[in-house]
Amino acid sequence: MPVGGTAYPGRVATKRAGGALPDGFERPLERVLPKAAATKLERAFGMQTLGDLVWHLPRRYAKRGELTELASLVPGEHVTVVAKVRSVENRDLQRDAKGRPRTLTSITITDGTSELDLAFFNQSWRKDDLHQGVTALFSGTVGVYKGKRQLAHPDYELFDEAEGIDAEEWANQPVPIYPATATLATTKIQALVAQGLDALGDVPDPVPDDVRRAQKLMPVADALRLAHQPKVEQDAYRARHTLAWHEAFLLQTYLLATRDWFDTLPTAPRHPGRLLERFDASLPWQLTDDQRTTGDEILADLASGTAMHRLVQGEVGSGKTAVATRAMLVVAESGGQSALLAPTEVLAVQHLRSITRALGPDLAAELQPTLLTGQMPASERKRALLRIAAGSARIVVGTHALLSERTSFAELGLVVIDEQHRFGVAQRESLRAKGVHPHTLVLTATPIPRTIAMTAFGDLDVSTIRSLPAGRSPIKTFVVDPAEQPQLFGRIWERMREELEAGRQAFVVCPAIAPGKLEGIDRDEEAPEDGRPQPPVDDVTTTLERLRQVPALVGRQIAPLTGADTTEQKDAVMRAFRAREIDVLVATTVIEVGVDVPNATMMVVLSADRFGVSQLHQLRGRIGRGEHAGLCMLVSATDPLSPARERLDAVASTLDGFALAEVDLEQRGEGDVLGAAQSGGRSGLRVLRVARDVSIIEAARDAARAVLDDDPTLAEHPALRLAVHARLDPDARAALVTA
Repeated sequence: MPVGGTAYPGRVATKRAGGALPDGFERPLERVLPKAAATKLERAFGMQTLGDLVWHLPRRYAKRGELTELASLVPGEHVTVVAKVRSVENRDLQRDAKGRPRTLTSITITDGTSELDLAFFNQSWRKDDLHQGVTALFSGTVGVYKGKRQLAHPDYELFDEAEGIDAEEWANQPVPIYPATATLATTKIQALVAQGLDALGDVPDPVPDDVRRAQKLMPVADALRLAHQPKVEQDAYRARHTLAWHEAFLLQTYLLATRDWFDTLPTAPRHPGRLLERFDASLPWQLTDDQRTTGDEILADLASGTAMHRLVQGEVGSGKTAVATRAMLVVAESGGQSALLAPTEVLAVQHLRSITRALGPDLAAELQPTLLTGQMPASERKRALLRIAAGSARIVVGTHALLSERTSFAELGLVVIDEQHRFGVAQRESLRAKGVHPHTLVLTATPIPRTIAMTAFGDLDVSTIRSLPAGRSPIKTFVVDPAEQPQLFGRIWERMREELEAGRQAFVVCPAIAPGKLEGIDRDEEAPEDGRPQPPVDDVTTTLERLRQVPALVGRQIAPLTGADTTEQKDAVMRAFRAREIDVLVATTVIEVGVDVPNATMMVVLSADRFGVSQLHQLRGRIGRGEHAGLCMLVSATDPLSPARERLDAVASTLDGFALAEVDLEQRGEGDVLGAAQSGGRSGLRVLRVARDVSIIEAARDAARAVLDDDPTLAEHPALRLAVHARLDPDARAALVTA
């Protein structure tokens, strides 16, 4: 049983920030703040409790004596800056429709080098506050008027030097800058947080006293107060260290407790037999050393008598499906069933086809691999459900239809989750619940940095397949700027013609289906660092028509494929592409996983800067899968010195997905993968950063292991016990790694 003797600790009914405890952090905000303020905070940030508020930590600190570099501000951003008023102008405007006078107060602020305009309409009294020479904190959204950047009606806080305070001390005191919105400026949040801290009181610390003393940590409540109200810069660093350690320790305790619980779940031992022998003997290629090692680890898990909970990570095309198929055969040997859950119908169909082909006609007839998707005709779906319920379908491959209440298994012994980041914990658990403690095998083609694996998947055993099977061809990758290299960009289509004339095929990938309709990219549209307008995003619809007019491709069969197509349309296009009836496939990221066409040797990714590192690596893995070398062209007009271009250059420089995963982590951190946009809920981590806090994570894991070894049910640590159960929103943890 997990700590506390309740159900699986990943399934919690409430969301509690920062290891929240009911007697402190869990107090409803409306009991602490005026109802209007509590409502605003919930609408803006999803805050419901006092814990949510006090764990809304400053994103950075400003100093009254240090002015913000105004030249770096990007239109559309909500910003908070420290600046000095340079000039003030009050102008009368034309009266409104009712004859009432109108005024414009224009104020120019400066950092000593650059300037920014402030605009206040019908608020002429602002000139009394913001007179020449005044320094203040200004918050608002950067707009553009007549070619100049401005803040319209910004919030501001004057820096009035308090009596009796040393001027230098006052100028250097850190001023917290919070994640803010247009309706809740950082100054308002600061005031509300102060009220929250006053109401917090003494909070039991989940980190045991001996751990806290050994690591020289503050009590968590003291660290929170110091993070929000530092007297000197060092206070903020000290507070951050304690809070990062606090988060790491709670997370590691949670993950290790979960892992310990899985190790107690009894299940029927499964041993290899004739089915696996027949399969291995029929393989036309030799298993790689990594495949054999991983396979041996899985066989040991299956035979152990307790439920396996293992993650297999491997490069695109490294043979993870073969490893999973061998595990399915072991389960089938004793009459059990296996279910492979795929995120898309395209991938599910591809898996079924690959598994059936690998089994051969005799084994396939015996095991009856069966497809189950929501888009199948009703008659086919009914037949599939009957085979699954009767147990004659020993291997089942499907999409979310596997999770339906109508889907029942005779003896579900193994659950295989492909591309795990596409599913939440609740979905995975609902499939596991269709069996009695079935084994779980999680597959990902997204290489996971060690720190991410330790932070996100501490409850799983991890196997890694690095080596690629024999026969995979090399892929060369180049970055092309159509504006700076127009001749090279034109040459791309000539080069594609050469591949097609040699009897091979090509992909062209776009981030959007149609103008303004992005699909499946893992990076939000972002303003360039220099504030220049971005070039239009390439889309399938426009690109398809353009390519049909390219002289080098005239007469070639060019077809589209997007997520907007029906299942029947997708299947028909992919069948035609595999049959070489289509020369060039113009697609979105729908081809990112599960598309195996060995004859495809060339890929052109348009607007490549709109994709993340891992996603580009996944896309590139669709080519070079046969005997001919692959060629990948990353087309982008982004600034050569921008982070986006750094991403593209990194992808072009190596085929090592594990190295690229580290690059991706270093460049964008884990914020994207922990945030609300990915998980559908709040991030579980507020301070801890897996890219920079490796030593903290490792030390916290060791400390958590020692505590659990000494006190497996945490009976002697009630605060920690409660915090572990309330630690993370399950889907936030599940979304920690993205394609």
